[in-house]
Amino acid sequence: MRLIATGLLVVMAVSFLAARELATVFPHPAWGFVIAFTEAAMVGGLADWFAVTALFRHPLGLPIPHTAIIPENKDRIADTMAVFLRTNFLTPAVVARRIHGFNLALAAGNMLVEQRRGGQSRLREGAMNLFADLLESLDQEQFGGVVKSGLRKQLAKLNLAPLLGQLLETAIADKRHLPVLEGLIRWAALTIEANEDLLRQIIHQRANALLRWTGLDDKVANAVLDGLYKLLAETLVVPDHPIRAKIEEGLETLAHALLHDPEMQERVNKLKDEVLANPAMAAWIDGMWERTRAGLLKAARNPQGLMSGGIGVSLEQLGKTLAEDAPLQFMVNRFARRTLVGAVSRYGDEIVRIVSETVKRWDAHTVTDRIEGAVGRDLQFIRINGTLVGGLVGVLIHCVDVLL
Repeated sequence: MRLIATGLLVVMAVSFLAARELATVFPHPAWGFVIAFTEAAMVGGLADWFAVTALFRHPLGLPIPHTAIIPENKDRIADTMAVFLRTNFLTPAVVARRIHGFNLALAAGNMLVEQRRGGQSRLREGAMNLFADLLESLDQEQFGGVVKSGLRKQLAKLNLAPLLGQLLETAIADKRHLPVLEGLIRWAALTIEANEDLLRQIIHQRANALLRWTGLDDKVANAVLDGLYKLLAETLVVPDHPIRAKIEEGLETLAHALLHDPEMQERVNKLKDEVLANPAMAAWIDGMWERTRAGLLKAARNPQGLMSGGIGVSLEQLGKTLAEDAPLQFMVNRFARRTLVGAVSRYGDEIVRIVSETVKRWDAHTVTDRIEGAVGRDLQFIRINGTLVGGLVGVLIHCVDVLL
């Protein structure tokens, strides 16, 4: 399109020169209209060429004032873009209005089913590639910092004690704690069995000289170990064993304290804060984010690979459930709306700041090329229209001149 616009301008210049020459050889009033059209077309084409070029660079490399507008104002454009996004897109009211009535759960369910069945439209494939490109292009330190900071804030605000108490109380009521309890008993028995020699050595060292001289220390060790094995076996197979009752009583007391005891809740929250402040926790969150990001990139680059195997079957079942279960759709959509609106309200400023700072870090040439490439052919249509409209205005002026 740039070649076409420039070629049209060259044609107008050649036609202007030819018309002037022919007007002297073959005089006729019609040549005046041709000359007027081509002359005005050159003026219009050159003016629009200057205007379009001045947006992105200095025309002919000359440092004319108020040219190369976009490179010279790159940082201001980045800030303006961020404000525009924040004001017109990333506000709770706008997000709530845009997603109101949109059945996100149904769309997600249909997408999962279609992906599993091999349905991969070009639009969806392009969207997945665009998502992957966007994830790779964002500044990983800042974007990852926003995600990890948000996760830490949510964990810090979480009142953990009542949640643990409710989970424990529900598990006890449904008898789901019994497999865990029995597993611990078996683990204790296996641990004692694996460390019998060490336990015998400890008993031998603690026994007095008389027991060691008479060999009774071995009998004491055997009696202790046999008693422990018998106690654990009875605890495992007898449902109403006293030790089981004590353990269950202790678990019920702990669940009640987690739910209703302010002192216990305060201790749990302090422990949670200490864990969050631990550098090991920060390293774990960093690793979790990197694994999540890598998984998202892998899934976006190869969605068909993700949908194969057992994971694909599970996702297909999830998709069918989402597509067919209206109450579940209502719950998922309500949760999605609240989550998106809340995220925009809390992190909108940080999101647009990432956009602004990313654009500011681009060099002027990169910004110019990307904006010019995004606008594309329309810029050259401006030049073509300027050439043709200028010529028509020139003919109109010549007509007025002839009539007067």
